[in-house]
Amino acid sequence: MADPQDPRPDKDAKVPALSRRSFLKGAGGVAAATGVLQGAVQATPQEGRAATLSGTVELELTINGQAKKVTCEPRTTLLSALRDRVEPALTGAKPVCDMGSCGACTVMVDGKPTYSCLTLAVQCKGKEVTTVEGFGTPENMSDVQEAFCAKDGMMCGFCTPGFVVATHACLDRNPDADLDEIKFELSGNLCRCGTYPHVFDAVQAAQAARKAGGQDR
Repeated sequence: MADPQDPRPDKDAKVPALSRRSFLKGAGGVAAATGVLQGAVQATPQEGRAATLSGTVELELTINGQAKKVTCEPRTTLLSALRDRVEPALTGAKPVCDMGSCGACTVMVDGKPTYSCLTLAVQCKGKEVTTVEGFGTPENMSDVQEAFCAKDGMMCGFCTPGFVVATHACLDRNPDADLDEIKFELSGNLCRCGTYPHVFDAVQAAQAARKAGGQDR
């Protein structure tokens, strides 16, 4: 008798023989299932069949104030959509850890700093997405971007876009934040080069410029 605790199959157990009747019965089940699937596809509206068959969806996302058409799989992250599915590509948000630990992929979604590597693109339909490119350009930088340049708040630069976005969120939410509050607000962003003193100097410089009447761009 087989031991009930032994996960191995009983050598003496009889394996049911495959008969013509059982084979045809199983084949009939497969055919029936296939027919149901084909019927579901045929019942799908014409415009939705491509998505059903290919596994992709078409989205319209609002990115930096512009409507963008995006075709992607439902599992596609916002980070991947921004870098690989949008024209022109928005590569400011960086794929570094891909697990929501470093903040290099930080963007704004409806005004809140968000890890785009942990956010699905389909979740952002109907929301406002702002990337670092939406705050300024090399020719017309935001006050925060100017402060990061002036205070040398970067080294390799991979973390910088995320810090810029997080800094905008921090100063918009709490213009009078002290240094401890600034550090807390930026604690979700990591700098592997250890440029934190310069980063905090840049945040405080942008904060001081705003208090002195500088325009937030």
